[in-house]
Amino acid sequence: MPLVTKWTGREVKALREAVRMSLMEFAEKLGVSDRIVSRWEADGERATLRMVNQAALDTLLAKADKDAQGRFVGILSMDDVPAHAIIEPDTDYTSSGDYVKHPGDGKLMAYIPEGIFLSGENDDPVWVDEFYIDTFPTTNADYARFCAATRHPLPEHWENGRCPRDLYDHPVVHVTWRDAHAYATWAGKALPAAEQWEKAARGTAGRTFPWGDQKTAAKCNVRETGVERTTSVSRYHSGVSPYGVYDMVGNVWEWLSTPTTPGRYELRGSAFTSPLFRGVPAVPNDANETMHDDDTGFRCVAMLERITPRIR
Repeated sequence: MPLVTKWTGREVKALREAVRMSLMEFAEKLGVSDRIVSRWEADGERATLRMVNQAALDTLLAKADKDAQGRFVGILSMDDVPAHAIIEPDTDYTSSGDYVKHPGDGKLMAYIPEGIFLSGENDDPVWVDEFYIDTFPTTNADYARFCAATRHPLPEHWENGRCPRDLYDHPVVHVTWRDAHAYATWAGKALPAAEQWEKAARGTAGRTFPWGDQKTAAKCNVRETGVERTTSVSRYHSGVSPYGVYDMVGNVWEWLSTPTTPGRYELRGSAFTSPLFRGVPAVPNDANETMHDDDTGFRCVAMLERITPRIR
């Protein structure tokens, strides 16, 4: 099922169109007036919805049939495409995932089964044990809770010690490898090893990108997309991996636990500052553990003994 971390007017309109309801019918389902729905849609991504309305939208999306959910993803995907972009056929897209909520930091995690996958630029067969990986990169809101609980230093770009509200669901940036490792330890998790991260991004059959082999920049936040800043971690619904993991290409580079030389660690996934080809999951990057930038963040993994039984 598609996931939405924060509903705005953009997602509201996409869902209403996907379930093929009029304004009045849709508003009645949500328990609000049709004028409120109309205002949300007119405000687009600027719309701010109360938590009770967001919860109602979550329920409506979950209860929608698979055709409507597919239309929802498709409508949002069309919105992601710049006017000049060329859409390639998407014949290898998987939107389903097997998710749980981690007891440490409360984040949704996707289940990655054990087994062999094709790894690296040469597609070498590699065995990886089963694990869970964060469905979304660590957001500013996630990191703020960690800092509040541990008194860990805040990212230097947060003004007056606070993250701007409109960036709560964007990936945290300006974090070093040490910062990312500290968060993972606090949450009872770990940073992904290179093989774990790559399998979660590519699946088992050697896909070039999470969504398949098509060079479609519109499925992620990279330089060609033209956004030029971080975006909500749940924005690119059509760019998810075979396991339902978001933002494995673009938005921010992600720190891994795999060292390259003493004091340096792998990064994968590319960022909004990089061209699409840099985001090929099989191709590693690396940086010094003290490096931090406006396009570098992280996500975590967990082993099964840390997680309650899986739910769909």
